[in-house]
Amino acid sequence: MELGKRDPVTGRTTTGHEWNGIEELDSPVPRVVLFFLAVTILFSIGYWVLMPAWPLGWTYTKGVLGIDQREIVTREVADAATARAGWTDRVATLDYAAIEADPALMQSVRETGRTLFVDNCAACHGVDAKGGPGFPDLKAKSWLWGGTPEAIAETIRVGINSTHGDTRVSQMMAFGKEGILDREQVTNVVAYVRSLSGTATGAPLDADRVKAGQEVFAANCVACHGEAGKGNAELGAPDLTDQAWIYGGDAQSIYSTVYGGRQGHMPHWGERLSPIDTKILALYVHSLEGEAK
Repeated sequence: MELGKRDPVTGRTTTGHEWNGIEELDSPVPRVVLFFLAVTILFSIGYWVLMPAWPLGWTYTKGVLGIDQREIVTREVADAATARAGWTDRVATLDYAAIEADPALMQSVRETGRTLFVDNCAACHGVDAKGGPGFPDLKAKSWLWGGTPEAIAETIRVGINSTHGDTRVSQMMAFGKEGILDREQVTNVVAYVRSLSGTATGAPLDADRVKAGQEVFAANCVACHGEAGKGNAELGAPDLTDQAWIYGGDAQSIYSTVYGGRQGHMPHWGERLSPIDTKILALYVHSLEGEAK
């Protein structure tokens, strides 16, 4: 193609390129593009002069305005800490009962505790704190290690089956898998356990199985769960008479628990949360409203 040839329609010259009979026009860059390009360049130059911008190895250009975002954030955090200290100092010095007796103070505790909970606990217990399979419902008021604020704070601090030296330790034995009970005994004790909470649905429980399961329970389970099945907060053994189930209260879920055992895990937060934040979080969890089960 002839270089510099003019297009008969627009009168513009072509670039000499052609694709399938389509000739490329030598069109100039639109002025609006050049305008915004110039504005961008001017803005960049102004920003480089006014603001911190260029690294210089061991330092950086500070800019004419001398703005330091790190200093700004540090100052804002310090201001927030000063404002927060007005009530956190009281939380640190008062005992749990005194704090819970102060509605105004508890309002601040709930607001901050909610943030701490969502940031650290919601991944397992849910934003609504109702838990899920393998994670306790914290609104059910069915506590494994005790439901006082002090007990909750200790659980948060050391965790359960965690790497902390003082961790709470709890494990449900695998009665079926380890051959301690045969399948018939496991089935019987499942029927008895379901009868304790009164949550059995569907076909009525077999009275003979329940009676046989009570004997299995007395011989193998009372050491942890107690003769009445009320659990033991010293061992982290759950109350089997309420309607709160960590792994499910249906026959198959309970069978899986008895047969294969359970070993829950909760990380320890003592290294991540400060003592005051641990106390606030414990108070928040203790204040959660829910129907006792």
